[in-house]
Amino acid sequence: MTDHSADADHSAEQSLRTEQSLRIAFSPCPNDTFVFDAWAHGRVQGAPAIDVTFADIDLTNGMAERGELDILKVSYAVLPWVLEEYTLLPCGGALGRGCGPLVLTRESGVDLTGKTVAVPSERSTAYLLFRLWAAEVVPGGVGEIVVLPFHEIMPAVRDGKVDAGLVIHEARFTYQEYGLHSLADMGEHWETTTGLPIPLGAIIAKRSLGEERLRELAQVIRSSVRQAWDAPEVSRPYVLAHSQEMDPAVADQHIGLYVNEFTADLGEDGYAAVRGLLTRAAAEGLVPAVGAGALSFP
Repeated sequence: MTDHSADADHSAEQSLRTEQSLRIAFSPCPNDTFVFDAWAHGRVQGAPAIDVTFADIDLTNGMAERGELDILKVSYAVLPWVLEEYTLLPCGGALGRGCGPLVLTRESGVDLTGKTVAVPSERSTAYLLFRLWAAEVVPGGVGEIVVLPFHEIMPAVRDGKVDAGLVIHEARFTYQEYGLHSLADMGEHWETTTGLPIPLGAIIAKRSLGEERLRELAQVIRSSVRQAWDAPEVSRPYVLAHSQEMDPAVADQHIGLYVNEFTADLGEDGYAAVRGLLTRAAAEGLVPAVGAGALSFP
């Protein structure tokens, strides 16, 4: 005989856990799964449960603009549109040096004037860095901008569907496999002109969670990062399960490049990079201006 009351109790318990879980979205890329593995699998003591959604950056940026989830990995470029509802957490994101987006073409030395360019998101930091670069280097202006999931961009360039592609993540290590050329490095341009690290992906959380909870979440993320660093082999199954058949060596390169000291704490240089990006972009009329205290963490 089936114990329906036990089933009901179990269902109620599961429902309660789901209701209490914080809803979080981040990409299936190795740096994100590496960072959040310990938290997602209940290995951070005292951390709240999380209900994870995997989504590419264009989707998470849209979720943030609609205020759909509690915690999100988004582009720094989307912050001016979401900081009223979300706060920037001082950890968990992606900044660094030598890790910027690349503009790829089938032939070297292509003039992008009037050309079609595929980008991962019109709200992405990659696209914002591209627009700042193009304003200086392509005075005639590029042509049509096409938004594609980042893993579709290199095949589209290779197959001639677009003239150029703006790529992120592990494409830095794999674009030559597609027979493509790097026309320009947006990160190199940014670092040369500013001296600052490259701000790419941010972790944001709803202000409505309250200052105490937000501070707790920052500590949870830092603990999850430290556990991943201390025992990287533990996160490996989670990383490889979501890395879209990526070569494990490439996944390791990806993590090594994007998970660094800024992931544990933005610090003075990290905040300077974020402020610099948004201030420069606002001056060019590319994003709304951000108030002086908008980036402050509780």
